[in-house]
Amino acid sequence: MKKTAQLSLLESTIKSLGYSLRYEKGNFLGGDCRVRQDNVVVVNKFLPIEGKIYTLAQVISKINPPGLGPEAVKIVDSLVNSSLFSRKSRR
Repeated sequence: MKKTAQLSLLESTIKSLGYSLRYEKGNFLGGDCRVRQDNVVVVNKFLPIEGKIYTLAQVISKINPPGLGPEAVKIVDSLVNSSLFSRKSRR
């Protein structure tokens, strides 16, 4: 899967989880936060595409939602330490 397709898939996954996605400039990599009552994922817009994909994969692994699509799971598992994103041992 091309990197642009991976980024699009992860962006749509984040949005389907009820998070807003913002690309901003600044001295940060990105992550998730709460702004008032909204869940927001902020990504540095100057990161290369690989950095954007990795940042979104980290956020998805932190959320660890049930019912995640197989393509998204494949991307997240390949980028993030699999022990952090294990569906077998949800505690």
